[in-house]
Amino acid sequence: MSNKPNIVFLFEDHQAYYGHGKLGNGPKIQKPNFERVASEGIHFTNAYTACPLCGPARRTILTGLYPHNHGEIKNETNSKYLHENYLLKLAEVGYKNYYFGKWHAGRGTALDFQCDGFSVPGYGNPYTTPEYEEYIKENKIPFMEVEIQKNFLDPISKSLGINKGDKYKPTFPAYSEYVTGIMTTPKESHEAFFLAELACNTLEKIAEMSDNNPFHLRVDFWGPHEPYFAPQEYIDLYSNQDIPEHPSFADDLEDKPEIYKFDTSNLLTEDNHIKHPNPLPWSEWRKVLEINYAEQTLIDEAGGLILKTLDKLGLADNTIVVWAADHGDGLACHGGHFDKDSYMPQEMVRVPMAVRYPDMIKPDQICDKFVSNIDYAPTFLELADNKFKNTIDGESLVPLFKNIDSEWRDDIFCETHGHFTTIVGRLVVYDHYKYIYNEGYKDELYDLKEDPFELENLIDNSEYGGILKELKERLSLWRSKTNDKVTFEKIKGKKLIN
Repeated sequence: MSNKPNIVFLFEDHQAYYGHGKLGNGPKIQKPNFERVASEGIHFTNAYTACPLCGPARRTILTGLYPHNHGEIKNETNSKYLHENYLLKLAEVGYKNYYFGKWHAGRGTALDFQCDGFSVPGYGNPYTTPEYEEYIKENKIPFMEVEIQKNFLDPISKSLGINKGDKYKPTFPAYSEYVTGIMTTPKESHEAFFLAELACNTLEKIAEMSDNNPFHLRVDFWGPHEPYFAPQEYIDLYSNQDIPEHPSFADDLEDKPEIYKFDTSNLLTEDNHIKHPNPLPWSEWRKVLEINYAEQTLIDEAGGLILKTLDKLGLADNTIVVWAADHGDGLACHGGHFDKDSYMPQEMVRVPMAVRYPDMIKPDQICDKFVSNIDYAPTFLELADNKFKNTIDGESLVPLFKNIDSEWRDDIFCETHGHFTTIVGRLVVYDHYKYIYNEGYKDELYDLKEDPFELENLIDNSEYGGILKELKERLSLWRSKTNDKVTFEKIKGKKLIN
């Protein structure tokens, strides 16, 4: 048996986390398997994304670099792979890589980087693949189907045949429709169970192998990104409970930069600006959240199958398990958005993260240090006794695994180049203060201790002048050490795209 640990990376997409469930005084989102990993290791309670958008965040995870350095600054930028990535570096020292699920880190797929498994180009749709067809055939289950509960693209999408009450099979090329629905087919028809079975079958084969090479197995669920789909049995876990109004749902956005008003959901907007008050009453929004929370519980159950398989095969002790998400979800926040755009509230930049590694990490630990998905790649490589040759922005988390009181960074940096709206946005969080620089728009300053849902922008409050000055200096230091010289003009000129 290799003395290098196996690596299992369970990864969710676009997860409603900050301000939902326990933090928002609503019903706790039931994720017992994620909580199991946290209780058997470390729960990182101050984890951030490098960028609140799939493509940039996912390339960051591969490279340990911020988007302005790796070049994948937006979804589908498809910049060249000019930097080392951890998949190839693991293979370099004998790891066998397996990857199942969403890629969306740029051109190609995970299978182009010495990985076996299942991966599709771009955003992709697991339900339109021959692998999914084979899965449902072998398991004798029907093709995934839902009854549409809410369509956020009304009235335009009526021409596409996605109306409330319709039976719908998700076959669009990109599995990201602006709809919610109740599954009419068994839970096993959901992509999360499809991916979990692929992973579990692979673990069974690994256990039968006679070689001693370590493995890295990564499972990237498409959910709980919209569309939000779940069976009634999971929705029932939440539908009989009170889901209080999200604290920033009724925000009139008057002290926010205009980017907070931009939205692409026809049901909620006029001239691409979100209406105030929100066109949907909270009684309708809570139905959306019930399905979102239900899908999170479903995905947790699917991930739990992988944990159980590790236990059954005797692979758990020498395996590090990381369970996280690429970025947050703006669902129901700041005026009531359905999807994200270019703003960076806590709902978008905070992510769940738990790590278990019995050989190194003591159980039942909670760490509030600032960590980020810039840190995954160097962590994996240190555990594998390898490292990047090029300079990176992240740091290995191994010191915190050994001692959560280890010296560590005391602030965190995050960036955006926009989504539907192009912008240069940069933020820094230090202690309980948060400063956001929005090039061309109003800046933001929040006291997260007194105002955790960022309802009062303090940027023009002279009483916070000293704090603002320090945060600006800290942001300048981050931009200096990460070689961040990006401006809006560079983005417009596409000078970062290789």
